[in-house]
Amino acid sequence: MPPFAKKAPELHELPPPGLHLLAMEFRAPWELGAVLPAWPLLQRAPLGDGHSVIVFPGLTAGDPTTLPLRRYLESRNYQTHGWGQGLNLGPRHGVLEAAKQQLVETSQKSGARVSLVGWSLGGVYARELAKEMPDLVRCVITLGTPFAGPHTSTNAWRIYQFASGREVHREAEHYNLPEAPPVPTSSIYSRTDGVVAWRGSIQAPAPHNPHTENIEVVASHFGIGLHPGAWWVVADRLSQPQGPGVVWQPFKRPTLPGLNLIYPDPQRGR
Repeated sequence: MPPFAKKAPELHELPPPGLHLLAMEFRAPWELGAVLPAWPLLQRAPLGDGHSVIVFPGLTAGDPTTLPLRRYLESRNYQTHGWGQGLNLGPRHGVLEAAKQQLVETSQKSGARVSLVGWSLGGVYARELAKEMPDLVRCVITLGTPFAGPHTSTNAWRIYQFASGREVHREAEHYNLPEAPPVPTSSIYSRTDGVVAWRGSIQAPAPHNPHTENIEVVASHFGIGLHPGAWWVVADRLSQPQGPGVVWQPFKRPTLPGLNLIYPDPQRGR
């Protein structure tokens, strides 16, 4: 059965973000510009244990777009890697095979599991790699990644078909995209995303994996991977220790004044 047939009717019919949100995507450069004044605070995020992290770029983007995030994570004591395949034009022939090989080689070189971070379409790669090779993956973190809604719930599906040369609905039928990977998984999303309908980035409760969570930030789609608030979440999630007797903890919103503008209360409106 295709994965879209498993969705609730309201998700199956989920529309893409409206034009007003799409127009707000022009704020992305200001989100990157906010990194400089936020840098002293970002340096207070937990330090990592030095494990390796692979960061996958979004559709039609490449490693230069994830370089700022990777440099920040290196400052928090991680060994970071771009995906090394140029522009992300979809899962063309050999792309997923190369990603699997990179994961294997990175894990073998470090002697430990590897964390996977993916921006938009890159998050789909990260999730599917973790499903296929869970013994090599420590955790998965996605940024504005569409996995829970139909392909028409994004404003980029036509660009995907043009760039990849593939029919997106036929591609999706090969994968159960809404299913959570069997490793700790965090979906960072924004209700002001102008490209991906935010409900399409919500991980439903996963009985087989209680270590899943959805974390909201206020950001654009093109800027969420450059947003200091999202960077803090990524660093916080990567820093969680693993091993016998260690209990996974969900993300806790910082309680400093004003941060409710960056991390909205997830219980609001209920």
